[in-house]
Amino acid sequence: MDKKSKQFLYEYLNNASPTGFESSGQQIWLDYIRPYINEHMVDVYGTAVGIINPKASYRVVIEAHADEISWFVNYITDEGYIYVRRNGGSDHQIAPSMRVNIHTDKGIVKGVFGWPAIHVRDAGKEEAPSLKNIFIDIGAESKKEVEAMGVHVGCVITFVDELMEMNKKFLTGRALDNRMGGFMIAEVARRLSENKKKLPIGLYVVNSVQEEIGLRGAEMISRRIKPNLAICTDVTHDTGSPMYNKKESGNLKCGHGPVVCYGPAVQNNVLKMIIEVAQKKKIPFQRQAVSRSTGTDTDSFAYSAEGVASALISLPLKYMHTTVETVHKDDVENVINLIYEVLLQVKPGHDFRYIK
Repeated sequence: MDKKSKQFLYEYLNNASPTGFESSGQQIWLDYIRPYINEHMVDVYGTAVGIINPKASYRVVIEAHADEISWFVNYITDEGYIYVRRNGGSDHQIAPSMRVNIHTDKGIVKGVFGWPAIHVRDAGKEEAPSLKNIFIDIGAESKKEVEAMGVHVGCVITFVDELMEMNKKFLTGRALDNRMGGFMIAEVARRLSENKKKLPIGLYVVNSVQEEIGLRGAEMISRRIKPNLAICTDVTHDTGSPMYNKKESGNLKCGHGPVVCYGPAVQNNVLKMIIEVAQKKKIPFQRQAVSRSTGTDTDSFAYSAEGVASALISLPLKYMHTTVETVHKDDVENVINLIYEVLLQVKPGHDFRYIK
């Protein structure tokens, strides 16, 4: 990772991009890839698309999602404490003692998720954190004071934690799910440009919004682009850390390479092509099976309109939906490299059907 990539990574990852409020992060992303694309478009909800070779009739998508889990202000007590509602899959158990940013029209308001001290809790009757009892303190002493600071019901809330490195091998922080994907597809576009690769296909580099609440951005943009092929990237669970049941979750580890997914939404001939490229280019990879859906934007592309040949290349990640999501640098590089090499194999008119 060179200086330019690293600067983009930290700026992009440390910027807040909560579901439904992704605009600032999308601007950072679009500004970075602009030199490496021919055109771009942004839809009405904020999904951003960089386009290479826009006049080509055969359209290929590489895709990630831009949004992060967050909270909404849901209720303000007369004493000035704030109760919350989830925006996406936010984890109530990790909230107590976390620092937060409340995003208001007046700017960021700082706060904390408060929690009673261990000294005053009854060990035999301790309440676990839940949406009923977690609350935010912003240093106000009344509802009127909270509102004077610009905080109202509907304000979105994000955790403060930012990106860091661990042991020179890992990247750790909040919202690696899945702005790390946005970083990787942007790097693919950059690599194609800097290596002067002239694709015979139209490439649509898609950074979708609102994945965390039902794959909504991908659902909308897939209908607009109508691609022939979609290769999506997201994170998947590293099951090597404690408390995972490998018999249920599979055996996947950070540092062992990208994860290719088997499941109904994954078109088998696309998957075969990806695996053949990985083997030929000696890119390490892991395998994962899903029972019904992938749970990622792959599903929205696969089942869009008449159907789109789609596949998923995942980045192994520890501690999903926490503020210490962790990935291995080697896996990041290998996902970028795998998507890049696959794109070089795709030719116009490539027909992935089983029966012709």
